[in-house]
Amino acid sequence: MSSLRNAIPSRAHKERAQPSSRKKFGLLEKHKDYVQRAKAFHKKEETLRKLREKAANRNEDEFYFKMVRTKTVGGVHRPESEANKYSQEELMLMKTQDMGYILQKVQSERKKIERLTASLHSIDNQPANKHVLFAEDREEAKELQSRYSKSEIPLTTINIPVGIKRKTARSYRELEARKNRLSQLEKIYMDMAMKKELQKKGRKRKLTEDEIVCPTTKPVYKWRAERKR
Repeated sequence: MSSLRNAIPSRAHKERAQPSSRKKFGLLEKHKDYVQRAKAFHKKEETLRKLREKAANRNEDEFYFKMVRTKTVGGVHRPESEANKYSQEELMLMKTQDMGYILQKVQSERKKIERLTASLHSIDNQPANKHVLFAEDREEAKELQSRYSKSEIPLTTINIPVGIKRKTARSYRELEARKNRLSQLEKIYMDMAMKKELQKKGRKRKLTEDEIVCPTTKPVYKWRAERKR
């Protein structure tokens, strides 16, 4: 009976719209809107209940040192500043580890580009087969030339299958993307190396445009010469 009941088309009961006399009050709330509003209200209510329960059951003798180092401003908790969390030696060690990871990625990308370039080079530059014929005189040479020039079919891109063309085009796009990625990684590595050198000890100054021999967009620094003992 249930299948027969579902086979008969039933009328779709629609909720009424806002009457024209009550247009000034906005859209009329539907049942799905009420359900969504009720779920949000009960969720907030449950959160407040848990917080009240936690506050009622808290230990008054509880203490930890972060209570001394932090404070509340206008009822809002302000955590301790972590600007000087790490020492200079720890920061240098982290930068060295980051540079090692970037350098590893640069070397990996270079190897992948070399392999991809070699495979594409071997596909594009296939050696053509040659058959050398020798003639006794000019007439025989002309006859051989006319005979084999007609039967020879040059290898063009028209004769290459569509699947190979797509694979080659995909490989070229991958090669271009990897080259762009390599240039970005090299730029990141150079910037990190410069920042690491600037963090080291020693007096240094930034050169002006007139002092730079080879013009460049990047800043150039000069370190003061120190006597090594």
